[in-house]
Amino acid sequence: MLINHPESRNARSRKDASRGPGELQILSQIRRRATGPRSAALPLGIGDDCALLRPRRGEDVAVTTDLSLAGRHFRLDWHPPESVGHRTLARGLSDLASMGARPMAAFLSLGLPRELTGLAGRGAPGAKRSWLDRFLDGFLALARSYKTPLAGGDLAESTLATADIVLIGAVPRGRALLRSAARPGDTIYVTGALGRAAAGFARLAQVAAADAKKKRRVGMGGGARGGEFGAALSGDKLDPLLAPHLYPQPRLAQGQWLMRSGMATAAIDISDGLSTDLGHLCAESGVAAVVDVEALPVGAGASLEQALHGGEDYELLFTGRGAARLPGVIEGVPVTAIGRMVPARRGRPRAVLVAGGRSEPLEARGWQHFI
Repeated sequence: MLINHPESRNARSRKDASRGPGELQILSQIRRRATGPRSAALPLGIGDDCALLRPRRGEDVAVTTDLSLAGRHFRLDWHPPESVGHRTLARGLSDLASMGARPMAAFLSLGLPRELTGLAGRGAPGAKRSWLDRFLDGFLALARSYKTPLAGGDLAESTLATADIVLIGAVPRGRALLRSAARPGDTIYVTGALGRAAAGFARLAQVAAADAKKKRRVGMGGGARGGEFGAALSGDKLDPLLAPHLYPQPRLAQGQWLMRSGMATAAIDISDGLSTDLGHLCAESGVAAVVDVEALPVGAGASLEQALHGGEDYELLFTGRGAARLPGVIEGVPVTAIGRMVPARRGRPRAVLVAGGRSEPLEARGWQHFI
């Protein structure tokens, strides 16, 4: 873990170290910004070869990891660094939320081109705040909001900007929410609204394209971050349609409420789209699903297509016993019943959509790599 214990790995790293502070300076900066008070769950964080975690008696440890790549999960010319940092952590926190776990610590590994680190020329700090500085702004702001200390990680120079997050959480032993416990007759629920992240991404692409076209027309080139595009992404003037995509909020409080109450039978977070994630839950539980189109909470500005197949909403999709009476709002977030689980039958679709008395298969058309 280079954040915990930097050391030269080969002749090239020793040569680079002789030209300036380089990696050590970056690591010192991260450690300075990440250091907070020790907690019972994290008796030892950054500073040694390993962090030490201490779950409470009677808890299981939940571990998740998520990889974010420039050009695949974010674009350097479109996404503000603060958003990339926020989203990197939010992805892992949402996984913990779906299990009903509380976060204990985060481990962040970064592969970055030199120009994003703030090291200019022969290792001297750049004049402007670097991409990395602003990435840490977004990452650490969300970490503080959910009491998730940065406990270590790794750092490497890379031609491709990469952020890999590992989240460690804890949940009372045997109480974790799983994908595999839904049963026929269970009601299907979702938190919040669906499709807003996909609609936000479409809006981001639209604003970026319009800005690039305007720049070409006036002979300024196609670089991003100017004119209307820059204004749409700036601070308190952030276009509200962009916020669900740029700064999604993991449903940790709602997941922990569901775990404590015992009212959820199975759960998953909506990271790849409702159609795909519902398919995962059905497959693990060995059931099928019937979804009422008219009941879907389609987010403002989103289409039905985006609500069904758009990813990165990071809402919770869960099931509860048919006789259970769940509240309409959990920890400030609306909860909507959207369908029911039924027995799986050979030759029949895993999930169907019902509208106006007619049904059709719900194909999994959310996000999948390598397709």
